[in-house]
Amino acid sequence: MPSSTYDATGVEYYEIPSFTFVSGASIPIKVAYRSYNPSSSKVVCIPTCYGGKINTTLTFNEDNGALSSHHVVVVAMLGNGESSSPSNTPNFPKTLDYRDCIHAQYELLSKHLGVSELDAVIGFSMGGQQAYYWASMYPTFVKNAVVICGSARTSGHNYAFLEGPKTALLNSADYADGAYRAQGIRPLRGLRAFGRAYCAWLTSGAWFRERQWENALGFGSVEEYIANVMEKSFEEWDAEDVLILARMWQAGDVGTTRDDGSYERALEGIEARVLVMPGRTDQYFAVADSEVEVGLLRKGELAVIESVWGHAAGGGMSEADTKWMDGRIREFLA
Repeated sequence: MPSSTYDATGVEYYEIPSFTFVSGASIPIKVAYRSYNPSSSKVVCIPTCYGGKINTTLTFNEDNGALSSHHVVVVAMLGNGESSSPSNTPNFPKTLDYRDCIHAQYELLSKHLGVSELDAVIGFSMGGQQAYYWASMYPTFVKNAVVICGSARTSGHNYAFLEGPKTALLNSADYADGAYRAQGIRPLRGLRAFGRAYCAWLTSGAWFRERQWENALGFGSVEEYIANVMEKSFEEWDAEDVLILARMWQAGDVGTTRDDGSYERALEGIEARVLVMPGRTDQYFAVADSEVEVGLLRKGELAVIESVWGHAAGGGMSEADTKWMDGRIREFLA
């Protein structure tokens, strides 16, 4: 029988004795989550993003935020080191699919938490991609979806970007061609290299031109910012978790939720209202791609985040951008 436990940080763990992945593998898994304001009848699911943990995820539920009256359930996607992942689960599959994450989240919500309907699924980055999958896979379960700096299909440009940091990690000496665990070492050189290769893409050229690393974050140089933010953000991660999530991101395509594989028909078939919020200077998920998606959706709305913070505009690094998104989400769900 499924069971659950919790820890001192407020994170709970729902155990599924036998879970079948898209790849065909069947193993026991756990789904990590945190529940806020559980007495509310309106439920919102927020999946984590790439590099995100449950307690660092933007929830819009504090200080009279847009979701302060909702039951907010933040769920760690499979592979992130909190839910079942290569780092904590024996025989974890070599490949992971967004559909695996959504199936696990659906079981958590419907079977364990007794949720019969989601007022919204809200996600940033990979969380936004999961929001699209949610709306396509469970069309009668999801009333609204909010996609923040995400996409229904990973673009070739986004795919190519990810090859850079992935290759930096894969070819590091201490990654040891994947044998680092057997050697009892942590591949810190590789993880730091991953962060450095990731760095220039996270914000934007305008962000660097305006010296936001100094004016907003207080660092004395770009190098100081890279060393203290971008390198350190990946140091605590397991290398295989980092890689399996990057590969899932690269393979993202909501068309896989349909037998015919059609990305266009998958979007056309979504019944939920969808608010799509790309960042104007986001180098991962382009506004032009979001415009195409909104044109295919039955009930899609486009609201562009006008910011120099690039992809990070949607993740909570800019207080002004977070406040704007909160207001827009409030209007959308009203």
